Amino acid sequence: MRQQRFVRGQVAWMLGTVVLLAVLGALSLELFVLGSLLGLLVLTELTAPVNVAPEWRDRLRYVIALGILLFGYFMAQRVIEVLPEGVL
Repeated sequence: MRQQRFVRGQVAWMLGTVVLLAVLGALSLELFVLGSLLGLLVLTELTAPVNVAPEWRDRLRYVIALGILLFGYFMAQRVIEVLPEGVL
């Protein structure tokens, strides 16, 4: 039950991110990944159990790590775009 609420909350956050970015005219994959990752981190912290962590929450670490790696990839691409030619 808690797992379903968590997933529903994350899906709602992601849909809200898409709608907000579309309204602002800034819809891009990079910003969507960033917004979704922020939502995942916030939701994970807000719903953290005090005493015992269910098994499914332990697997969230892998999803978070994947999101951080994807975000790092996008940031590396941006840095490469900004660097003058011949630096790399």
